[in-house]
Amino acid sequence: MIPRAEDANVPLISRREAIRRAAWLAGIALSPAWLTLVDRPRPAAQAAYLSSGQTLLTRAMADRILPRTNTPGASDVGVPAFIDRLYGEFMTEAERLMLTRGLDAVEAASRAAHGAAFSTLTVGQQDEVLRGIARAEEGQAQGFFRLFRSATILGYFSSEEVGRNVLHYDPIPGRYDACLPISEVGNRNWTT
Repeated sequence: MIPRAEDANVPLISRREAIRRAAWLAGIALSPAWLTLVDRPRPAAQAAYLSSGQTLLTRAMADRILPRTNTPGASDVGVPAFIDRLYGEFMTEAERLMLTRGLDAVEAASRAAHGAAFSTLTVGQQDEVLRGIARAEEGQAQGFFRLFRSATILGYFSSEEVGRNVLHYDPIPGRYDACLPISEVGNRNWTT
């Protein structure tokens, strides 16, 4: 039997630690410096670190990784701005170089395969380009696509919109009952 929080002295973990553990379980590579961004409020407007072309490409790529369905897509919850701030304030110099070179490689692959900028391609063509880049990096410990995908997922799942309306964030959850059928909790996944 799993003890309930009120039955034992169960230590609470911070939001940063919860995200770090969830990312580890999902196989997402996170730099410790990136986690400091998650704990900070996201400003509505900020200085841009990436060029306008890189920002457009970032938006298109993030929306292919997490497209809009019955839930908001990556750009709907501000993932491109998150990646821009992550790039400008929290990435190491090596990560910045990997990101900018990778963005250049995506644009070059797009132009070579389809004769147009990535952001102007059809969804199918964009997916084809991204799959090719992901396949080229298979077996590497760290590569551009893995870095970009990790940043996109972190930005998405740490956004207020997703926490409140997709994952149903409850800042003061009720008591912990393990192993309940999902039908008993409204057929919804919750995050705390």
